[in-house]
Amino acid sequence: MTEAMAEGSKEKLNITLHVYDEDIHATIDRADEEFYRAAAKLISERYGAYAQVFAGIKSDHTIALMTLVEIALRYEKELGNNDTVPYRDILSQLTSEIEEVIK
Repeated sequence: MTEAMAEGSKEKLNITLHVYDEDIHATIDRADEEFYRAAAKLISERYGAYAQVFAGIKSDHTIALMTLVEIALRYEKELGNNDTVPYRDILSQLTSEIEEVIK
Protein backbone atom coordinates (compact mmCIF):
# COMPACT_ATOMS: atom_id res chain seq x y z
CA MET A 1 0.00 0.00 0.00
CA THR A 2 1.39 3.36 -0.94
CA GLU A 3 1.76 6.18 1.55
CA ALA A 4 -1.04 8.11 -0.15
CA MET A 5 -3.35 5.10 0.12
CA ALA A 6 -2.48 4.68 3.80
CA GLU A 7 -3.26 8.33 4.45
CA GLY A 8 -6.49 8.08 2.47
CA SER A 9 -7.71 5.15 4.55
CA LYS A 10 -7.12 7.19 7.71
CA GLU A 11 -9.01 10.20 6.38
CA LYS A 12 -11.62 11.41 8.85
CA LEU A 13 -15.25 11.87 7.94
CA ASN A 14 -17.98 13.70 9.85
CA ILE A 15 -21.23 11.77 9.73
CA THR A 16 -24.62 11.79 11.38
CA LEU A 17 -25.97 8.44 12.49
CA HIS A 18 -29.67 8.02 13.16
CA VAL A 19 -29.89 5.60 16.08
CA TYR A 20 -33.46 4.70 17.00
CA ASP A 21 -34.93 8.15 17.69
CA GLU A 22 -31.80 10.25 17.96
CA ASP A 23 -29.17 11.68 15.62
CA ILE A 24 -25.59 11.19 16.74
CA HIS A 25 -22.74 13.13 15.17
CA ALA A 26 -19.41 11.35 14.90
CA THR A 27 -15.99 11.80 13.36
CA ILE A 28 -14.80 8.48 12.01
CA ASP A 29 -12.23 6.94 9.71
CA ARG A 30 -13.68 7.04 6.21
CA ALA A 31 -12.94 3.33 5.78
CA ASP A 32 -15.24 2.52 8.73
CA GLU A 33 -18.32 4.42 7.54
CA GLU A 34 -20.15 1.32 6.30
CA PHE A 35 -19.60 -0.41 9.65
CA TYR A 36 -20.86 2.57 11.65
CA ARG A 37 -23.99 2.80 9.53
CA ALA A 38 -24.64 -0.93 9.84
CA ALA A 39 -24.11 -0.73 13.61
CA ALA A 40 -26.57 2.17 13.91
CA LYS A 41 -29.12 0.20 11.88
CA LEU A 42 -28.68 -2.91 14.04
CA ILE A 43 -29.04 -0.93 17.27
CA SER A 44 -32.16 0.82 15.95
CA GLU A 45 -33.75 -2.45 14.83
CA ARG A 46 -33.06 -4.30 18.07
CA TYR A 47 -33.99 -1.38 20.33
CA GLY A 48 -37.19 -0.94 18.34
CA ALA A 49 -38.08 -4.59 18.80
CA TYR A 50 -37.56 -4.41 22.56
CA ALA A 51 -39.38 -1.08 22.80
CA GLN A 52 -42.38 -2.52 20.98
CA VAL A 53 -42.64 -5.42 23.42
CA PHE A 54 -41.72 -3.64 26.65
CA ALA A 55 -43.03 -0.07 26.16
CA GLY A 56 -44.70 1.04 29.38
CA ILE A 57 -43.38 -2.03 31.18
CA LYS A 58 -39.64 -1.35 31.26
CA SER A 59 -37.78 1.98 31.35
CA ASP A 60 -35.98 3.32 28.29
CA HIS A 61 -32.73 2.72 30.16
CA THR A 62 -33.56 -0.95 30.74
CA ILE A 63 -34.60 -1.39 27.11
CA ALA A 64 -31.27 0.14 26.03
CA LEU A 65 -29.39 -2.25 28.33
CA MET A 66 -31.33 -5.23 26.99
CA THR A 67 -30.36 -4.14 23.49
CA LEU A 68 -26.71 -3.83 24.48
CA VAL A 69 -26.71 -7.27 26.09
CA GLU A 70 -28.18 -8.88 22.96
CA ILE A 71 -25.64 -7.22 20.68
CA ALA A 72 -22.76 -8.02 23.05
CA LEU A 73 -23.93 -11.64 23.16
CA ARG A 74 -23.82 -11.80 19.35
CA TYR A 75 -20.32 -10.30 19.45
CA GLU A 76 -19.07 -12.79 22.06
CA LYS A 77 -20.50 -15.74 20.11
CA GLU A 78 -18.83 -14.49 16.95
CA LEU A 79 -15.51 -14.19 18.77
CA GLY A 80 -15.88 -17.81 19.84
CA ASN A 81 -16.56 -18.87 16.26
CA ASN A 82 -13.42 -17.09 15.09
CA ASP A 83 -11.11 -18.67 17.66
CA THR A 84 -8.20 -19.95 15.57
CA VAL A 85 -6.03 -21.12 18.50
CA PRO A 86 -7.16 -24.78 18.22
CA TYR A 87 -6.31 -24.78 14.51
CA ARG A 88 -2.90 -23.26 15.11
CA ASP A 89 -2.23 -25.86 17.80
CA ILE A 90 -3.19 -28.71 15.44
CA LEU A 91 -1.09 -27.25 12.61
CA SER A 92 1.87 -26.89 14.95
CA GLN A 93 1.50 -30.49 16.08
CA LEU A 94 1.20 -31.76 12.50
CA THR A 95 4.24 -29.72 11.47
CA SER A 96 6.25 -31.28 14.29
CA GLU A 97 5.15 -34.78 13.27
CA ILE A 98 6.01 -34.14 9.62
CA GLU A 99 9.43 -32.80 10.58
CA GLU A 100 10.05 -35.94 12.68
CA VAL A 101 9.15 -38.22 9.77
CA ILE A 102 11.36 -36.26 7.38
CA LYS A 103 14.38 -36.60 9.70
